Amino acid sequence: MSKKNDGEMTFLEHLEVMRFHLIRSLIAVVIMALVAFVFKEIVFDKIILAPKEPDFVTNKWLCQLGEFLGLQRICINQDPFGLQTVKMAEQFSMHIIVSLVAGVVVAFPYMFWEFWRFIVPALYENEKRTASGAVFYTSLLFLLGVGFGYYIISPLSVNFLGNYRVSESVISAPTLRSYVQTVTSVVLASGIVFQLPILVYFLSRVGLVTPDFLKKYRRHSIILIVTLSAIITPPDVFSQVLVALPLMVLYEIGIAISRRILRQREAEDRERKEEEKRRKAEAERRKKKTAEEEANVEESPGKAAGGTLIDEAPAGEGHRASEKDEGPAEEDPENRS
Repeated sequence: MSKKNDGEMTFLEHLEVMRFHLIRSLIAVVIMALVAFVFKEIVFDKIILAPKEPDFVTNKWLCQLGEFLGLQRICINQDPFGLQTVKMAEQFSMHIIVSLVAGVVVAFPYMFWEFWRFIVPALYENEKRTASGAVFYTSLLFLLGVGFGYYIISPLSVNFLGNYRVSESVISAPTLRSYVQTVTSVVLASGIVFQLPILVYFLSRVGLVTPDFLKKYRRHSIILIVTLSAIITPPDVFSQVLVALPLMVLYEIGIAISRRILRQREAEDRERKEEEKRRKAEAERRKKKTAEEEANVEESPGKAAGGTLIDEAPAGEGHRASEKDEGPAEEDPENRS
């Protein structure tokens, strides 16, 4: 669908096209969710419930690092906890929810590709070239965010919150629903947060965000990130830095992207102004040339008319001279007699 055809489409036709993209995205999510639903042992035992186990890769790595550094506090899986259900249909409902979340995560690249196919016909050619890698980078950052949320934030959060005690007389018995909600929300939120560079890119392209704006609120963002890290991680500096550092790096990447986009916009503005100057100069040159041609055309008939009068004058004089030379007409013989 070309841009011209897209511009000629009615609102209902746009809705019809969007409906087809949404249906295809929904089909992809459902297919992936059905696969996850069938392989529930792998999805739950190997993936969802793994972050709370002592042999989870992040937990083992933190314990080994704690032994090496002499910081036993960062070994967070010393007291593994169990889960329970308090409602009859809770396990079945959690099975469905986890399958849907898995379907969304796995099908996200395809979903965004369908979304991109819907909006790309409305873009100009230079915008298409600039955003040519949008699907790849968006999908990559989302999957990196999901991995960061699953391997870093989830084990720190669930083990800290699951083993937190306000009193020894209080027994912690988290439910399956609360655990699943914690893990899935952390994973999806991380995937969304990792879209910050993409968001900054598009906001910078339209001029809503500038490097100076991001630098101005850098301290506010650092305070927010550190506060969030302190809430969802154990109360030790290492865990907080482990969570906060990648988010700060993302913010700095956003500043770098905004700075680059600003330079590109300035270069495009300079090129546009130079192009306008060239067009104006070309228009003035053509206008001047046209005026000269019109002036030449106006002068040419006058010269031609003057030449004709000059040529005709001798002809008239010659005619009169010939009349004089002829003299009086011959008299009729009868008159002579």
